[in-house]
Amino acid sequence: MIFNWIPILLISAYKKFYKRKQPRCLHYPTCSTYALLAYKKYNFIKATILTINRIRDCHPFSNRPYIDYP
Repeated sequence: MIFNWIPILLISAYKKFYKRKQPRCLHYPTCSTYALLAYKKYNFIKATILTINRIRDCHPFSNRPYIDYP
């Protein structure tokens, strides 16, 4: 959990500075929120794997519109 503060800081900055006028995400929770939750709960490697899998499934043709919280 020592290295988790780096991705948490980067994702928080992304969420703060990259604001869209309309939310376009079709999934709940959004990928960035999912990643934040994963890095807060798990170690760096497991959270990174969960985040990559989430981003891999993040497209309009995915059959998984809702993925449970990590």
